Amino acid sequence: MREDVVFRMKTISTDCLVLGAGLAGSAYALHAARAGLAVELLSLAGPLEANSDWAQGGIIYDPAGAAGTLAADIVAASDGTANPAAVAQLVREGPAAVREMLLEELAVPFDRGESGELDFTREGGHRARRIIHRKDATGHAILGAVAERVDATRGITRRTGHAAIDLLTLSHNAVDPRDRYEPLTCFGCYALDTASGEVVAFVAKKTILATGGLGGIFLHTTNQPGSVGHGVAMAYRVGARVIDLEYVQFHPTVFFPRDGVPFLITEALRGEGAVLVDANGRRFMDAAHPLGSLAPRDVVARTIKQHLARTGGRCVYLDLAALRPEFIRERFPSIHERCLADGLDITRERIPVVPAAHFACGGVHADLQGRTNVRHLNAIGETGCTGLHGANRLASTSLLECLVSAKAAAQADAAEISSGGAFRLPAPREWRSPEKSADPLLVRQDLQQIQQTMWNYAGIIRSPQRLERARRILLGLREDIQGFYRDCRPTRELIELRNAAQTALLVVHAASLNPVSKGCHFVAEER
Repeated sequence: MREDVVFRMKTISTDCLVLGAGLAGSAYALHAARAGLAVELLSLAGPLEANSDWAQGGIIYDPAGAAGTLAADIVAASDGTANPAAVAQLVREGPAAVREMLLEELAVPFDRGESGELDFTREGGHRARRIIHRKDATGHAILGAVAERVDATRGITRRTGHAAIDLLTLSHNAVDPRDRYEPLTCFGCYALDTASGEVVAFVAKKTILATGGLGGIFLHTTNQPGSVGHGVAMAYRVGARVIDLEYVQFHPTVFFPRDGVPFLITEALRGEGAVLVDANGRRFMDAAHPLGSLAPRDVVARTIKQHLARTGGRCVYLDLAALRPEFIRERFPSIHERCLADGLDITRERIPVVPAAHFACGGVHADLQGRTNVRHLNAIGETGCTGLHGANRLASTSLLECLVSAKAAAQADAAEISSGGAFRLPAPREWRSPEKSADPLLVRQDLQQIQQTMWNYAGIIRSPQRLERARRILLGLREDIQGFYRDCRPTRELIELRNAAQTALLVVHAASLNPVSKGCHFVAEER
């Protein structure tokens, strides 16, 4: 019989509990703290260990007012499915969000011309040069500046090494049984302090999911390790609505290494004139789409996948012959250096590339202020889904979405809290946990099986038969994993595995319910 240990649980109370310290979570924390709110900012890793830090290409800045063209490009990339209200919000509020925080306040060192004007580039799906950048490490420059300001701002407590386990709700975690009659309401979370192994209860008036994406449920991804849809899984378990999870965007160009580690090759290379070719040097994208190598990402990734299946090749190539060597070294120094470390000089050689899971267009359903159907639970950035991206995301909208959604959610929360609204913040139930440890070999093996299953059966090209096989495999895995979770004390790896299994099943379920090929979701006909 299992013997649980009841911990003397530490409880920390705050106004706003932010789960995730990427650009969305950090920007929210800044706005909330400046409005006089106390903020707890939790993350598993350090301030710069977030998907935002790895964003290479840039961020949209369209102050000239070509809003109609930008809105049309977002909708076109989404295959006509983007939410018009969300698109309008991004187009309307995006320029001020970039100007006020990144250009004026933080003075992020974006690339500029000789006379000091911002350098604008273009990426796939864009009909204009409207993207500003810092070399090929834009996310790093932006998040670094924002994180530094977060750490200098009163009212924000940053806690690294904390893994959120489950959200606290009145229905599940309040001591008073009468609280279950209240509307579905969140009041914080249980989190694991990975340094001490202690489970801490964070009680908050507002809980903000900013946990990033879910690319880690696939074998090949551009995401940071551990990006398995933590926010989606936790929200789903307490009754939050999730939406559009079948729309997982695969980035078409990820470095296919000789000896090193795969990494993202920014779309900006193609925006500056690089083209995709096969092993024979043929520009195969020209026959697939009018924009050729600058077609929307879903088209390019799918075309590469089909071309490799047809030819038996292992990768395709980016041909940089149209770019001057000195321009490559100056504009794309990180990519140049990382490829050199793998024995490839991209000023003289083509770059081998393959697609990989990149961005979740769907997530926890949220309105334009980040609110979900669970009271006092918000979802912003990649974790939330307002419908901005529809079935496919336009390049360089993700960092902008982080800024816009964070500001809107923080302003709405500050207004609600300052107006003296009633918040039910009960003492949460004590945490009970077994003392047994999970077998790390079994945990690793199960995660690898999830990733292999999703890549093979629910990846770039799907079919009803493949999805049904994935569902059967994942259902069995989830039962095994639930057994681990019930019988073992929580660890970072076990929390990740549990959430990965849940997120993977949600993606497969959403894909199975949608027989129509749109954007990132491509359903092949059964043979």
